[in-house]
Amino acid sequence: MEVRRLAAVAALTAASAAALAVPAAADEWRMMTGPQGGVWVPLGGALKAMWEKSIPGVSIQVLPGAGISNVRAIEEGKADIGFGNSNSTVDAVRGVEPFKTAHKNVCNLATLYPQFYQVVVLASAKIETIADLKGKSITTQTKGNTGELITQHLLRTAGLSYKDVKVSFGSYTDSVAQMQDGHAQVFTLGTTIPAATVMDLAVARDIKLLDLSSSIEAMRKINPGYTLVTVPKGTYAKQDADVKVIGYMTHLVVSCKLPEDKVYAMAKTVAGSVADMSAINKSMASLTPAAMATDIGVPLHPGAAKFYKDSGALK
Repeated sequence: MEVRRLAAVAALTAASAAALAVPAAADEWRMMTGPQGGVWVPLGGALKAMWEKSIPGVSIQVLPGAGISNVRAIEEGKADIGFGNSNSTVDAVRGVEPFKTAHKNVCNLATLYPQFYQVVVLASAKIETIADLKGKSITTQTKGNTGELITQHLLRTAGLSYKDVKVSFGSYTDSVAQMQDGHAQVFTLGTTIPAATVMDLAVARDIKLLDLSSSIEAMRKINPGYTLVTVPKGTYAKQDADVKVIGYMTHLVVSCKLPEDKVYAMAKTVAGSVADMSAINKSMASLTPAAMATDIGVPLHPGAAKFYKDSGALK
């Protein structure tokens, strides 16, 4: 009996020592990115690696997502970090459709770069205006994606809705396949430029971008966050002139409940990793703390605000 008792004590002692040797549980966060084929996926992977390296105890699971659904997931506690788009996140904070209530747990971490909402049409489709989309086959992103919501808004400016077109929802890759096969005549997407998927499509089919200058006034009545941005000539094959499209800002959103010191470190890491991120997305090459702190109508997380103040980007 004594031998058994000593063995049990020894086992308990060893177990206790092992438990003390195990570090405290890591902060396990979930980060939602974007649809396959978009730039948010590789950017999300890069941010995961940077943050896990620079912030002790943090472990991040990266999941696919979309601008609208990412914000909803953070509000509902299903995600901690996500990419968002300024126009739709402002709607979330205000509780404007497609959001049912004002979102109180969504804070801005960093404003990153402009997004370009592009309407790509087959050259053979003879589409010149938004009104010409009536009766056409359109492929766009899945529900919950900002690009899909903007498509609804754009149709509305011409008195149209999904009932007036043939619409399908899928990834960028799926949309390109439909355009290549002639199953769709119009591809709408919100992303950076040049969009790799549009470049791929331009190799296989003659395409053009619709100029959206005439729609901006009506679009701004729907959402004041919309602006006009320019896709410079030569961005895509056979694009021989600048094209005006709808613009908005991509940013990183976080749960307002994340610890202030950890979010401070996240913002600091992003500011110090511009070269790495611009290798994935060239439009981030000129990113500065001042640009990251740009007011887009979404409250800054206190940790992010402290970093921007310490760096001189905010007073």
